[in-house]
Amino acid sequence: MSRTAAPAAPQAERPAKQDPRGTASLRKRQRRPLTAGRVLTYAALTLGAAVVLFPVYFGFIGAFMGPADINAYPASLWPFNGFRAENFTGALSSIPLGRQYMNSVVMAGLITLGQLVTSLFAAYALVFLKVWGKAFWFGLFLCSMMVPAEAIIIPNYLTMSSAGLINTVPALVLPFLAHGFGIFLLRQAFLSFPTELWEAARIDGAGHLRFLLSVLVPLSKPTLAALGIWSFLSAWNMYFWPLLVTQTPQMQTIQIGITQLRSADNFNAGLVLAGTVLAIIPTLLLVVFGQRFIVRGLTAGSIK
Repeated sequence: MSRTAAPAAPQAERPAKQDPRGTASLRKRQRRPLTAGRVLTYAALTLGAAVVLFPVYFGFIGAFMGPADINAYPASLWPFNGFRAENFTGALSSIPLGRQYMNSVVMAGLITLGQLVTSLFAAYALVFLKVWGKAFWFGLFLCSMMVPAEAIIIPNYLTMSSAGLINTVPALVLPFLAHGFGIFLLRQAFLSFPTELWEAARIDGAGHLRFLLSVLVPLSKPTLAALGIWSFLSAWNMYFWPLLVTQTPQMQTIQIGITQLRSADNFNAGLVLAGTVLAIIPTLLLVVFGQRFIVRGLTAGSIK
């Protein structure tokens, strides 16, 4: 009996080598055509960006202008008479601007750290601990966000004054170590985590503090970064409260120091712009380099 030969196994086809030129041309063909609508959209976006960025540009350029350029009519958009770094040295020497700059850094840093710590523990308690009246306490935190700062500034001042803390760093920091927005933001982020993480940590013998620092904090880095940037910017731009609780130029902040550069007898706009540039540099760096953390952190708890 003759045996029929088994069919030969098909040979594996070798993947064809892709031509880089062909791939590039394919991508070019897949791009959308440049229509009139897209041109108008790009033009509108470019115009909007120019309008938004023009004050920043003029602030930086004006900080290097002399009186002849900055007082020219029509306004000069470039220091044609040369760059003048004397505006910065004059701003730093006329008032203790360097000390005020460091006061702002210390105040904003301590407020940011305090809000991160208090918001972290409060949000953890509202999500993972068995606390009576969680909804009530969370609603109370939300209600605190609806109270304007002007309504509690006098009680805060009287409290600092009775404690003898006027014209000190604690007076600048203590009323702002906790904020309802940070608690709300971290609570929403913690609610998006699966409960299996907590159960697995408990089985492994992890306590509350270890679970918080070893699991939740690394997973919540975008949200913590967004909260930190928001807290720092809010504290850095405060003006009325530092003006109220400080009495000497050595304890005042950079925002108050900028207003002291304006003199009715000898007004120099270059000095004011130089001080303004020094004040906005930290905020610009945080916004430029922390933008992706802000977006990721604010949307972390939107999807569960």
